Amino acid sequence: MKKIDKSTADAYFRARTTMIFIYLAIGFLVSYVVVFFAEPLSNITVNNIPLHYYMGSQGAVLTFIILLFVNAVVSDRIDKKFGIDDKKNESISRGNSVEH
Repeated sequence: MKKIDKSTADAYFRARTTMIFIYLAIGFLVSYVVVFFAEPLSNITVNNIPLHYYMGSQGAVLTFIILLFVNAVVSDRIDKKFGIDDKKNESISRGNSVEH
């Protein structure tokens, strides 16, 4: 089975970990920070609904759904950048070895 170079594996892990922290920060922002600033955000409206209420009722959920799709696209790009091939991964998961 083909081994991945340690520096490449470390860079791949670093890129994926960075993206996870960014997604967690965005999730924290739309879930909790909006609540802390509810009073000043009540002056901003979305569809005639105060922003803090909109983010609590629908905005956070929509943000998480969008993040799922963004994560899929970004993960594919990171995989391609570091040479992770889906066909090889599927082959390995079936118990086959990867040829050089």
